[in-house]
Amino acid sequence: MATLAKGGRTNTLGFVVRLLGGLPFLFVGYRLYGVEEMGRFAIAFVVVEILALVCALGEKRGLAQRLAEGAEDDGPEAARRKVNLVFDGLLASLAISLVVCAVLLVFPVIIFPNGVNSNWDMWMIAAIPAFALTEILLAAQAYRYDIATTVRARALVEPWTKSILVTALFFVPGVGEGGIALAFLGAIYAALLTAAWSFFRTYGRPAGWRPRPRYLGKMSLRALPLVGADVIERGTRLLDVWLLGQSTSADTVGIYWFAKEVVSLPQKLKSSFEPILSPVITKNLKIGNMTAIASQVRQVGFWIIALQAGIALALAIPGEAVMGLGGPAIVGGTGALALLLTAEVVASMAVVSESVLVYIARKRNLAISVGIITLQGALTLGLIALAGHLGMDEGFKAAGAALALLIALGTSSLIKALLLKRLLKAPVSNWRWALVWATAPAVVVGFLATLLPEWAELAFGIPAILVTYGYVIWKRGFGPEDRVLFSKNATKSGDTTP
Repeated sequence: MATLAKGGRTNTLGFVVRLLGGLPFLFVGYRLYGVEEMGRFAIAFVVVEILALVCALGEKRGLAQRLAEGAEDDGPEAARRKVNLVFDGLLASLAISLVVCAVLLVFPVIIFPNGVNSNWDMWMIAAIPAFALTEILLAAQAYRYDIATTVRARALVEPWTKSILVTALFFVPGVGEGGIALAFLGAIYAALLTAAWSFFRTYGRPAGWRPRPRYLGKMSLRALPLVGADVIERGTRLLDVWLLGQSTSADTVGIYWFAKEVVSLPQKLKSSFEPILSPVITKNLKIGNMTAIASQVRQVGFWIIALQAGIALALAIPGEAVMGLGGPAIVGGTGALALLLTAEVVASMAVVSESVLVYIARKRNLAISVGIITLQGALTLGLIALAGHLGMDEGFKAAGAALALLIALGTSSLIKALLLKRLLKAPVSNWRWALVWATAPAVVVGFLATLLPEWAELAFGIPAILVTYGYVIWKRGFGPEDRVLFSKNATKSGDTTP
């Protein structure tokens, strides 16, 4: 538990830094380039990320299991086998990435259904292999409990590179119109170099490694359930953007994308524990310690929902002021923002449950995920069509997509938690009534903050909501076993088992 707390604490701090680094990209992108341009970028980004996850072959979680299976000793030979296993995954991922890139070059309408902002946008396709390889390298580091590299790559280098480049390129003649796409591409490759530097320092270079086509083929087939789980889990957060792109204007997508990016902080909090949770779970599975796994799921699940709820309140209550940062045209997405923040809170149980189900019930987990994303797609299209039929504006269509996501994620949490409870034969729920006691006074403080001028609402209202919520949840919800998350001296005497 101390290992989970340390990894989650490090990664959570990293994603706060990531949010701060990403805000300039949003502000500059919407203010200098425009809502429509950001909408086109959003649709392309969705396709790039989903295809990159396919090309990563589920190694974000599968690599931990493959490394654990070969971890019978810690000698030089075991170290050599581990680095070779990582290179097997890198080669397979690169090969598939090149095929995917070739298909997109032939059929660019897949990634740019509403056209491009400039000829530079086509270079976004080159981000797919870099994104996939970075996922694998970071998974290898996470197996060694090195979460700091993930923080450096994803929370420092990537967002800050993107924010700096999008600003600088706007003023470069001949390149300015493609600044959004080129900034994104530069950030992805900067993150790859950061991850690679740490990987080679930790694992070294491969020795005696050579491509094994037959093994790589078997490995890729074995990874299909993990690929499906990764793609569908992430796809539920991106399908709404893609469907909006097919059903509405680029302007609507741009407004919705701003809300999605604001929601990225509570959304990423759940994945703060994912890199460290996977190796801990696989090692407990190896010795059959199901009780420990159930305890870890309950504990991490509560940490996630407690942190997410506080941030969701702080961003949703002053929602109009938050959305106004992107310009007056963005304020119409406030309703979508509130629904998206609620969706991330209810999704926390599904995410933690899936981190175990992908190892002990891969096919059933995949079947549930397929059903959930199908439900989301049907609801999204239905609610968008209903808003159009009733003559509602584009803001209501965006809210419909957000509502569909909320319903789908809530259903997923319920089903996956019940399945995991049955398989582990132990309770796994992350719900505690302290969440209600902490939310009530935070809502009152937030309402009072909305009476202030907009700048004061952001500068003083958000911190006041967080402090109020945090104080109550600390006093009424966090026991000694929970407070280990905030303690650097987390490991008890004589207890060194994660």
